[in-house]
Amino acid sequence: MIHKDIGKVLITEEEIIARTKEMGKMITDDYAEEEPVVVGLLKGSVPFMAELIKQIRLDIEIDFMDVSSYVGTESEGDVRIVKDLDRSIVGRKVLIVEDIIDTGKTLTSVKELMYKKGASDVRIATLLDKPSRRKVQIEGEYVGFEVPNEFVVGYGLDFNQKYRNLPYIGVLKEECYKE
Repeated sequence: MIHKDIGKVLITEEEIIARTKEMGKMITDDYAEEEPVVVGLLKGSVPFMAELIKQIRLDIEIDFMDVSSYVGTESEGDVRIVKDLDRSIVGRKVLIVEDIIDTGKTLTSVKELMYKKGASDVRIATLLDKPSRRKVQIEGEYVGFEVPNEFVVGYGLDFNQKYRNLPYIGVLKEECYKE
């Protein structure tokens, strides 16, 4: 059932699961016998990361970072680390898992930070990519879906901490976020 605040469903749960299986196979093939550290960016990546790691056929370690750059619908551009990694990544290959690449500012900062912490390789897996809003040049190595410049929620993506638990990606009705 579609939530009353959703104008339309862009990507169904079934499509997300199918694409995540494909991405998991690509990651498994690319990392071969290595054991990457899979780092989820809280909170939006959690549903996607939970599905993705089930599809990776390798030994992996997981960790989380909580970084923030958004207030409401707009990125402030100022990336703050709320929770840092719990382990050292010196000499390790890191796969950052994100819900969406939007302006690219957050992921650019996080990727640079991973290298400063000593990671030997840093790649990005993202459920969604919204290239029309990019402010800095960054691409994900593993991208689920490209989406148009609409306000999307669900499957981890939120508006003011709501809608994360929707099992699909939907477009939020404008009256829900415009004042």
